[in-house]
Amino acid sequence: MKLPSLLRRTPFRLTLLFLALFAAVASAILAYVYVASADEARTKAERDVRGEMQVLTGIYKARGFDALNRAVIDRTLRDSSFLYRLEPTDGDWFAGSLTIFPIETLEQDQQWITFPFTETDAEGRVRRPQVRGVQTRLDGDGMLFVGASLSDTEAYLARLTRALWAAMGIVLLLGLGGGILVSRNLERAMGRLGKVVTAVQEGDLKARAPVRNSGDELDELGAGLNTMLDRLEGSMASIRHAGDAIAHDLRSPLTRMRAKLEVALIDAEAGQIDGVDAVQLALDEADSLLKTFNTVLAIARLQAAAGRTPDPKLFDAADLATDMAELYEPASEDKGLEFSAEIERGLMIQGNQPFLAQALANIIDNAIKYTPTGGAVMLRARRRSSGEIEYSVTDTGPGVPEADRERVIERFVRLDNSRTEAGSGLGLSLVGAVMEAHGGRILLDEGPGEYGGFGPGLRVALVLPAAE
Repeated sequence: MKLPSLLRRTPFRLTLLFLALFAAVASAILAYVYVASADEARTKAERDVRGEMQVLTGIYKARGFDALNRAVIDRTLRDSSFLYRLEPTDGDWFAGSLTIFPIETLEQDQQWITFPFTETDAEGRVRRPQVRGVQTRLDGDGMLFVGASLSDTEAYLARLTRALWAAMGIVLLLGLGGGILVSRNLERAMGRLGKVVTAVQEGDLKARAPVRNSGDELDELGAGLNTMLDRLEGSMASIRHAGDAIAHDLRSPLTRMRAKLEVALIDAEAGQIDGVDAVQLALDEADSLLKTFNTVLAIARLQAAAGRTPDPKLFDAADLATDMAELYEPASEDKGLEFSAEIERGLMIQGNQPFLAQALANIIDNAIKYTPTGGAVMLRARRRSSGEIEYSVTDTGPGVPEADRERVIERFVRLDNSRTEAGSGLGLSLVGAVMEAHGGRILLDEGPGEYGGFGPGLRVALVLPAAE
């Protein structure tokens, strides 16, 4: 037989486990209270009996057996809380409230005993409370027993036990009801989360878990699930966007490549170029197309990272700047440009070095490409006053108008003054994607200004957080 879903829920099982533990602990406490109270009652009874026995034996030693007999009779008639039995050696008579001695044969002159005693209360009810007493010999004149009833203590313990059991029953019922209520609430909350998971499994990436802003574990789980779904939706959107972008963005390069190949074919048929030149032209266009394709994929990969650096490693930003300076200084000199570098040491960052190298290479390559002969290019790597690490490339080229500085970072955007140069318009787009993945930013400012026929120039800065 299958249990109802409510009874199979973990919160309900935990409630039952808690109640079982509570019952065990409460039972242990009840047992301890009972044993401790009973022990305390017996100790008090022994103390009282010992004191009464000392009084009676004092009377016996001071005034003899007859005085002791009168004292026992007097105490019995006064309905004392003690039980007595006094009997001479010959056993012809006795005094007290007990008809027989509880100990038939004493093994020593004085001996303690606990035994049940039958009595009738004022309402006529028969009770059998425990009696704790001591029996002693009286120097050959007889034997004396003094005991105290534990009925009051037993009645108190009985009331206490009933109260504790009743309280335990109430707590168990309330706990069981609370467990059912909590299980139902949790079942509803988990059911809402389950609906979100089912919707996502069916392809609805817009589904989100409800968050009640209560700050509990369910809210944390819902918020974490929503964050995961946001990233999943962003990744899927990036993948779809990358596919659409590749299909759209490569259409123009493919069309241009086909047109050039047709022209090369016509020129080859007309004898203006040979077949080798036509094939070389096709290879050059294919290389350019592959470069554009790889750049689009790299941008898509970085955007899919959703602000997380892919394969991050700790390294010194100064080492990367030094390598870039050594790589591009010869190219600058070949074009007749003055190339200089100012690099601070100890600029530790956490990032993907190949991606950062590609971003830095793109802005240095742009600076060299668009700076006229006789101009200058400077590479800097430094720590900003904010503690961030900054790469910057400053040139004396024509620069970028302030109104176009945000637009040039978009994909396939090329300004009018750059259309005569080779390129696809993806260089700064890749740089922006690299900065976003590393938690950094790209800044475009005016260069050193117009001077000697050059300028106003452009300063491109890559600002990255320093490693902790």
